[in-house]
Amino acid sequence: MITPQYLQLMARYNRWQNRSIYDAADTLSNEQRNSDQGAFFSSIHGTLNHSLWADQLWLNRFAGTPAPTSPDIPGSVAQYSDWAKMKTRRAAFDEDIIKWASELDPAWLVGDLSWYSGAMKRDVTKPKALLAAHLFNHQTHHRGQVHAMLTRLGAKPTDTDIPFLPDAL
Repeated sequence: MITPQYLQLMARYNRWQNRSIYDAADTLSNEQRNSDQGAFFSSIHGTLNHSLWADQLWLNRFAGTPAPTSPDIPGSVAQYSDWAKMKTRRAAFDEDIIKWASELDPAWLVGDLSWYSGAMKRDVTKPKALLAAHLFNHQTHHRGQVHAMLTRLGAKPTDTDIPFLPDAL
C-alpha cells in the first residue's frame, strides 16, 4: 500500500532529480536543449515541458491546484518556450508537490478518482493510490529519457539512486 510517507520520499526524490536534470541541461545551449534527439517528445526542452505539464495536470486532479495552461498532450511540449521561465516554474512546482505530499491525509489514498482523460477520450476511474504512484513513475520515465539525451550531448546529471538522496532534501 502506498503511504503518505512514501509519497513524501518520492516528492523529495523528484525535486532532487529535477534539480540535477535542469542543472545538467543548463550546461547546454538553447539550440542543444531544443534539438530533435529522436525522443518521443523530440527534445530535452519538449520532454521537460511535457513532464511539468503532466505534474500540473495530476496535482490539479488530486488537490485542485491550477491546471496547466496547455489543454492537451500535443501542446504540452510548448507550454513554456522560455528555458528560464520553465526552470523557475519547475522548481516552484516541485515545492507544490512536496507540500501536497506532506499534508496528505492517509484517508485520501483510499478510494477512486474519476476524470475525463483527453488521452483516452473517455471518462476514467482509477484508485487514488495507483494514480499517486503514477505521478512519480511518469516523472521518472521522462527524466530517464532526458538523462539519455543529456548524456548523448555531453552533459552530466548526478546520481539517480534513491539511497543516495541527500538527507537535507
